Parts: sequence; structure tokens; C-alpha cells
Amino acid sequence: MSNASTEWIALEQKVVELLDLCAVLSRENRALRAQQQNWTTERAKLIEKNELAKSRVESMIIRLKALEQD
Repeated sequence: MSNASTEWIALEQKVVELLDLCAVLSRENRALRAQQQNWTTERAKLIEKNELAKSRVESMIIRLKALEQD
């Protein structure tokens, strides 16, 4: 087998390895993007719950202060 032929085989193997790695990274990227979307959705829900709780506490404080004045 000639030296050039050996080099072509080695190059072909490296290209195949790169294609495999690209496929793996692409799958990981999709999974990470889905996970990020889930975290973003969960964060938005938690912010909304926090705002609701804050509003309720502020309302309770106002009512308690009103009761103190009576």
C-alpha cells in the first residue's frame, strides 16, 4: 500500500470520527436547548408565584396596620 493511500485512509477515518462527533454534539445541543427551555419556563412560573405571594403579604400587612389603627 502506498504512502498516499495510507494517508487517504487515515484522513477518511478522521473525517468519519469528526462526523460522529458532530452528530453527538448536535444531539447534546438539542437536549441542552430543551433543558434550557424547561428551566426558562419553570423560572417564569416561579417569578409569577413569587409576585403573587409578595402581593398577598403586602395586602396582609396593610390589613394588619388598619386593624392596629382601630
